[in-house]
Amino acid sequence: MKDYIEQRDKDAERRFTSPDIQVREAGDGNVIEGIAAVVDSDTDLGFYTERIAPGAFDDVMNDDVVALFNHDPNFPLARTTANEGGKLELFLNKRGDLGYRFSAPNTSVGRDMIENIRTGVIAKSSFAFTIEKDEWSSTRSDKEPNIRTITKLKRLYDVSPVTYPAYNTTSVAARSWESAKAPSKEYLADKIARDKDLRQLDI
Repeated sequence: MKDYIEQRDKDAERRFTSPDIQVREAGDGNVIEGIAAVVDSDTDLGFYTERIAPGAFDDVMNDDVVALFNHDPNFPLARTTANEGGKLELFLNKRGDLGYRFSAPNTSVGRDMIENIRTGVIAKSSFAFTIEKDEWSSTRSDKEPNIRTITKLKRLYDVSPVTYPAYNTTSVAARSWESAKAPSKEYLADKIARDKDLRQLDI
């Protein structure tokens, strides 16, 4: 089955974060809470280093976001637009990290999630997103990777407790890097005008 995020947006990416997910008792149920993304923290993604700037999540906190198990739409856990019992809450901590919490649903996936988090079988989170703005800086040394700073998210699709944390897709970032290296339209237009002026002077 094709990944749902690829069907929705070819520019969507995923990242995972290291802080563990927690389960705490609240009233008659259990609340699952985790950190989906950490700001001001460098992550080695191979040909580049990535960091998320504080404030990058400011414009996506009201998105229709789903909590899924392993990014699988067949295993929903909560949603920001759901009624109180199935409500997904997104929040920013003092650092600006993106956090999430929800009451575990009384479903097979919800009950399994609680047990697997408590035993440490499920311990990491991941999130799916698209980028509105990013900044690239190239390094002079071949031994140092280029740096990509995500300054603004365009869309937040899901936050997911995951079995196997994975970074994907670097191909989207590669396109962004190629675009960042390419001359801007303004630069090209100015260069064409200057070249035309020089040709006229040579005549």
